[in-house]
Amino acid sequence: MSHDNVNASAPNAVTAIPPADSATALAHFQASLRFETDCADVHAALASGAPGFVLLDVRSPALFAQGHVPGALNLPHGKIVASKLAAYAPDTLFVTYCAGPHCNGAARGALRLAQLGRPVKLMAGGITGWLDEGFALSRHDSSPPVS
Repeated sequence: MSHDNVNASAPNAVTAIPPADSATALAHFQASLRFETDCADVHAALASGAPGFVLLDVRSPALFAQGHVPGALNLPHGKIVASKLAAYAPDTLFVTYCAGPHCNGAARGALRLAQLGRPVKLMAGGITGWLDEGFALSRHDSSPPVS
């Protein structure tokens, strides 16, 4: 690929709106990582044995039983209430996930946690992303649901 042709192309949907300056882009991307993480980073953190967060599968118990990220706890987003989190220190970081990018359950769960004053991130990609990365699912209920 010739670099001479990079700037010579006619405007298109990518180039029609100019990019942000580097300082603005830096602030944006740093901020985005305060809200989201990805499957590979979650996998590596879980493999370390000391992830520093509680991973919540916010789908239904039936979907959780069919396959979930190993080490995740099941707490459907509609059931996230203060009493279910009482056993966790107030500064406990929660990471939510759902089925995948076509599902907003992880965002709904993250919203509920934030409304309760809890630190939270969303695992982008959910189950779909986890499988796309080549990671295995646990197909048994290895951990009790959050009660």
